[in-house]
Amino acid sequence: IYIVNGVRIYENCLVYLWVIKRSTMRKEIIQTKDGSNTLFVPELNETYHSTNGALQESLHVFVKEGLLYRNLKDIKILEVGFGSGLNALTTFVSAADLGLRVNYTSLEAYPLEWDSVAKLNYTELEGMRNHHNVFMKMHSCSWDKKVPISVNFSLRKLNLKLQDTTFESAFDLIYFDAFAPQIQPELWTNEIFHLVFKSLRSKGVLVTYCAKGSVKRSLKAVGFELQSIPGPPGKREMSRAVKK
Repeated sequence: IYIVNGVRIYENCLVYLWVIKRSTMRKEIIQTKDGSNTLFVPELNETYHSTNGALQESLHVFVKEGLLYRNLKDIKILEVGFGSGLNALTTFVSAADLGLRVNYTSLEAYPLEWDSVAKLNYTELEGMRNHHNVFMKMHSCSWDKKVPISVNFSLRKLNLKLQDTTFESAFDLIYFDAFAPQIQPELWTNEIFHLVFKSLRSKGVLVTYCAKGSVKRSLKAVGFELQSIPGPPGKREMSRAVKK
């Protein structure tokens, strides 16, 4: 039980109130340096993607250093943080160009409304054009069920926190795209990375934009082989962790 402003609140009620607050936080659309948009949350002073280039970050961190590095014709991906859907879209486009079959699972505890996402300019950008219907389908499709977005790309969105999942050797690749450690510290712990480690198959890979020392130490502590590699524009390093 917590006491808030003199009122007794049970822990589960407090969590529920936080979920409501998080889902109703104001979000502003801003343009990043590569011309692509992202969402800015004033209350958190945080953006959903890099202000140095939302599209470039997604393509570099998750597609280039994750999808292409893994180099599998048939791949199962887990994304931590569906957010704006940008990573799912860039993966879809890249997979279609390369003839890959992708089974994509994405976790999102605080889904965005389509009205906000529809104003983002991703499907107006070079390489992303002609995919507006795909992007809309990704956001409008049912939660908690596997949905075919195309013949070679399926999407399963789960309205869950990572802490509430029990995956076991289920994925080849993980896109770890949670908010930064100072915003969501509960998602960058040894306990979380142990859960993530278990969810990967042998030789599975986790990629994240984050290269903070404490995060790298946690990844190593649970058994990952850590690779500190060049980051996207505006960021010197990012992290790639391999399950040997």
